[in-house]
Parts: sequence; C-alpha cells; structure tokens
Amino acid sequence: MLSLSFYVQAIVLALSQIRANLGRSLLTALGIIVGVASVTAVIAALAGLKDRVLSEFETFGANRMFIFPDRPDEVPRNRYPWRDVRLKLSEVDAIERHCPSIRVLTPITSLNRSVQNGERLLEGVSITGIRPAWHETENRSVIQGRPFNSVDEDGARQVCLLNEAAIEELRLPTEPVGEHLIIGGRRYLIVGVVETIQSMMLGMNTTSTEIMIPFANAARLKNDEFFFRVTAMIRSPELAKEAESEVRFVLRKMRGLGPDEPDTFQVAAIDQYIDQFKALAAGITVIAAGIVGVSLLVGGIGIMNIMLVSVSERTREIGLRKSVGATPAAVLMQFLLEAVVLCLVGGAIGVLIGEAFAIGLALIPNAGLDQAHVPLWAIVMSFSFSAAVGLIFGMFPAIKASRLDPIEALRHE
Repeated sequence: MLSLSFYVQAIVLALSQIRANLGRSLLTALGIIVGVASVTAVIAALAGLKDRVLSEFETFGANRMFIFPDRPDEVPRNRYPWRDVRLKLSEVDAIERHCPSIRVLTPITSLNRSVQNGERLLEGVSITGIRPAWHETENRSVIQGRPFNSVDEDGARQVCLLNEAAIEELRLPTEPVGEHLIIGGRRYLIVGVVETIQSMMLGMNTTSTEIMIPFANAARLKNDEFFFRVTAMIRSPELAKEAESEVRFVLRKMRGLGPDEPDTFQVAAIDQYIDQFKALAAGITVIAAGIVGVSLLVGGIGIMNIMLVSVSERTREIGLRKSVGATPAAVLMQFLLEAVVLCLVGGAIGVLIGEAFAIGLALIPNAGLDQAHVPLWAIVMSFSFSAAVGLIFGMFPAIKASRLDPIEALRHE
C-alpha cells in the first residue's frame, strides 16, 4: 500500500520533470491545450447564446400561448383547404368563453400598406391588427398617449399606435399623439406610442417600424377569408397543459373533427419552445465537444509517445530505484502520475485560454454573445477529461517502466 507521502513526492517529482523539460512538455501537451481550449470556448459561446435566447423567451412571458392554423401533413390539400383551416372570429370568441385557464387573448393579423406623413411616404409597411388585450399578452406598455380600448375595437375606429422606430422613420414629432397618418389611403389618428422592443434573438437585431390598428379595423381592410393567429395569456404556467387541452377541445368540436382526424391547428405554449431550445442547445454542445474531443485523442497519443521516450531516457534511474527496493507498483504509479500531472497542466492552460476566448467573444459588438462564459461544469469536465487522457495513455509507458528488469536497466546506456 503506497503512502500519501509517496503520492506527494511523485507529484512534486512530476512537476520538476515538467519544469526541467519545459519546452518539450508544452509541445507534448499542445494537443491537450488546444482540445481543452477549443471545448471551453465552444461551450462558452453556446452557454452565452443559450442564456441570451432564454432571457429573450423570458421577456415574452412563461405563461404565453400561441394558436394558429395549420394544415395536417401527409394528407391531400383539397381535403383541408385553407378556408377551412384558417381561424375564425367565432372560434376566438368560443375560446374566450369556454377556456377558463386562459386569462386574456387577442387575435393578431398583419397587412402591408403604404404609410404617409406629409411628404414622407413608406411603401409596404407591415400594419398589425390587434385587440386591447395585446398590451398584456405582449407585455408592451404605452409610453405616450393611451392604449387601445374596447370602444376602438367595437367601433373599428381609425386610430393607431406606433413605436419609437416608426416616429424616427416617418419623421414625426417626438410627441406624435394627436397627429395623423395616411395608412392605405385612409386617415388615422395617432393615440399612443408603445415602447420599442430590441430583440437580439440569435444575434439578429429585429427592431423595426411598428404600426398597430384595431383588429376590427384591419378585418375591414382585408377580405372575408383573411388569416390571423391568436396570442393568449394563461392564468399561470402550471396550467399550460390544461389550457392546451381546453383550446384543442373547443376548436375540434367547432370544426367537427372526428376522433381519427388530425388537428387543423396548432396550440403551443412558450415553455414548449424553451424546452425544445434547451434540448437543441444540449445536442449542439455534445456534438461540438465530440468533434473537438479529437484534439484530446491526438494529445493523448502525444503524451504516450513522450512518456515512452521518458521511460527510455530514465531506464538506469528506474533500475537504480528498483535495486534499492522500489516495487513495480511504485514505479508504475510514479510514471502514471507524471502523465496525469502533465495532462492536468495542459488542461489548466487550455481552460485559461478558453476563458480568454470567452471574454473576447463577450466583447464582440452585435454578436449576441455578451453573456458568453465558461460554466463551472465545463471546467470540471475539462480537468476530468485531461486526467482521464493521462490515465489511459500513460498506462502503457508506466506498465513498461514497472516491468523493467533492474539488472538490465542498470546496464542500459
């Protein structure tokens, strides 16, 4: 049984060997350094991207639900034409009445129209039709003026909301409430300004001009078979499954779908998208780590090669140790610890380089990686893999050293 002092002495000796042959040791551990640095940098980038996207999801609200039309796959198109698949206002009203797990909802539709302010004319601007509940479902507050109300919706009034980006692009006054815009040839009164949401989802800045009009007014501007989706707020995230079941029951009943017929719509809560993204991020991390892990394999081969050279160079030393009573187990453990320590030193350098890469990624402007960081589990994993490489690839040279005959070793030149 080897004592604790033996292990301490073996580690100190391993460090002294690395220091004595510093250049050769660093070149030997280069594969480990590159592998660990690459793994930690990739994980840092993915961790930063994941945190950024999840924070974007959180701004949406964990109790948000989406309902939209969806033609079933692998069925003839004429069986489910779009005029039957599209959502209808009667269905929206039924969901509002018969789904107690849903607090509020709003249908949302979009149409492209020209927008004019004086001589400033923009073509093809996306106009969004919303109901007053939109402010709650989207968590968008009004910073000037007032939000839409039931009078605006019931009367299909020609009023509009816009964001700060629209004010700038249309060259409106900084306080535009009370001004008028010409939207699609019709005169609309600006009643409020909503806050601009700057979304950096997947690193893309999606800030743009936004103009909203009452949903009933948008419906008048479109034909009778216009398409829209529904955004709803569930009373609590724990009721997501119940709300989904209630909506599915109401829509299937109103559409007369039989037990064997597929849904002609989709219902999805935001937590489903969060779970899907987490699974995707985990998969990408595993694949990236596996690919970069090839560097660790190459580094391990380098470690085994240099340890075989070290055994050959120190054959007389091994013979001398054995002649004064060193057991084969002690010799084996000494060389094995040297391999492990060399790999751990390389792993430590790799982690430091990976941390430097993470800091550099966070400083890249508009990359969406400002939250890039190396998580603790990645550091532990890096050192664990480094130690494992040292054990696996250092075993053969250590066994070879432990089996040397002391007489023959002492004769070695």
